Amino acid sequence: MPIFKNNKKKKEPAAPVQISWARPEMQVTFKAEIMPGRTREERTFRVKNVRPNGRVELHDFVGEHRQGAFEPINFLRDKVR
Repeated sequence: MPIFKNNKKKKEPAAPVQISWARPEMQVTFKAEIMPGRTREERTFRVKNVRPNGRVELHDFVGEHRQGAFEPINFLRDKVR
């Protein structure tokens, strides 16, 4: 009788979970350190496409950009009181 028995059933591998920090058409703002001398409105762009690697493509701005290039998402920023 073995001391350590493996009675666990083999599980199917789960589908990889896609954690997305951005979605198409949402607005993101570059950090001020990346675009010095520009206002928040000049640093804000809309997401065109989210790549499988987590980077985003923006409307009216060339290239792919990673999450670290943007300010943290604040959903209450544009909320009117």
